[in-house]
Amino acid sequence: MADYQERPTTTTVIEKRGGGGTMIAVLLLVVVVAIAAFFLVSSQTSKDNAVEGAATQIGQAASDVGDAAKDAAGSVKEQPAN
Repeated sequence: MADYQERPTTTTVIEKRGGGGTMIAVLLLVVVVAIAAFFLVSSQTSKDNAVEGAATQIGQAASDVGDAAKDAAGSVKEQPAN
């Protein structure tokens, strides 16, 4: 019969190093996306405000033209007939 010999037990420790670069890249990507979203939203808000301002000015101009037309019509009625 074969003799049984005990083998010495060994423990292998595998350490994973690194991976910090991936975390930094993901964090940087999140920051870039957040900044881009901020500028897109603020740009759209500026455009909306500009359109609103232009519409208000056009409305005011139309009102002024209407008032001028009323004044002109009133002065025509007040003139004596020849």
